[in-house]
Amino acid sequence: MFKPDYPLRTERLELRPHRMSDLDDLFAFHSMPEVVRYVPWPVRDREQTRVALEKKLSQGELTEEGQWLVLAIELRETGTVIGEVLLKWESEASRQGEIGFALHSDYQGKGLAAEAAREMLRVGFEELGLHRIVGVLDDRNTASAQLLERLGMRREAHFIDALVFKGEWTNEYVYALLEDDWRAAQG
Repeated sequence: MFKPDYPLRTERLELRPHRMSDLDDLFAFHSMPEVVRYVPWPVRDREQTRVALEKKLSQGELTEEGQWLVLAIELRETGTVIGEVLLKWESEASRQGEIGFALHSDYQGKGLAAEAAREMLRVGFEELGLHRIVGVLDDRNTASAQLLERLGMRREAHFIDALVFKGEWTNEYVYALLEDDWRAAQG
């Protein structure tokens, strides 16, 4: 089993498992079409957000490969949950993972998603012992592509009509970062 020592602290954020008291903050951005456009869940009403939150309550630890660590991004200054950051433990044998994130639109463009994602990369490489972490995204999601590039991830693939996503064929970028490249950038 893998469970980080919570909360994970960055300059402006605390990353921690979700709590039921996060419902209002979560609903604030789960209900925004511009936030959920490129994430695998639809615009949610309050009840749908509550149901999703109940599932997230147990995603603060990893017990087997294939699971996602799903953490609330809390702005330390206000205690507001402004987004979520995720790390998938894809494979134990080949030490693979995947990163993801979603952020309330009022907080985008301030480096907060990058701050949260950088900490999750650190957890993946330094605590979980991953060798390679990928980010997979719709090729129209330029903000997320730029964020992954700022984190030092390189675009490795561009798949055309890779999957039907929210009712339409979409193209997909795959970005990746290797453990050695992460360590070199930190040193």
